[in-house]
Amino acid sequence: MTASKPTVTIELEIPFHDVDALGVVWHGHYYKYMELARTALLRSLELEVQQIRDLGYRLYVIETRCRYAFPLRYAERARVTAWVKDVDNRITIAYEVFNLTAGRRSARGHTILASTDADGALLMETPDALRRRLRP
Repeated sequence: MTASKPTVTIELEIPFHDVDALGVVWHGHYYKYMELARTALLRSLELEVQQIRDLGYRLYVIETRCRYAFPLRYAERARVTAWVKDVDNRITIAYEVFNLTAGRRSARGHTILASTDADGALLMETPDALRRRLRP
């Protein structure tokens, strides 16, 4: 993670409804935690959904990845950090999920977002109006 790139960190407590029969967080919920951090990151950059629409653009998830390293369990505390990794052709948001209770990294991942105009036409480069907000 580079300090000069926009970064946001959120913390959460793992709810009971996110764990499976083994008492660990079901793997798909990590994407939900990353989504919460991405939303906070974009909000901090004044790129909330409506603000993006007002600029005449839309963002769509075209790829997501998560590599798991250590489980999260019910009632444990987690920290999710999201940062802007790349913005040129696509917007790449990177993540680290850290188990605060155990003191270990639980996962790393990324999400890639494509930009379209208001009519849904795919843009081959991130529009300058978005790029300016995503870069420091």
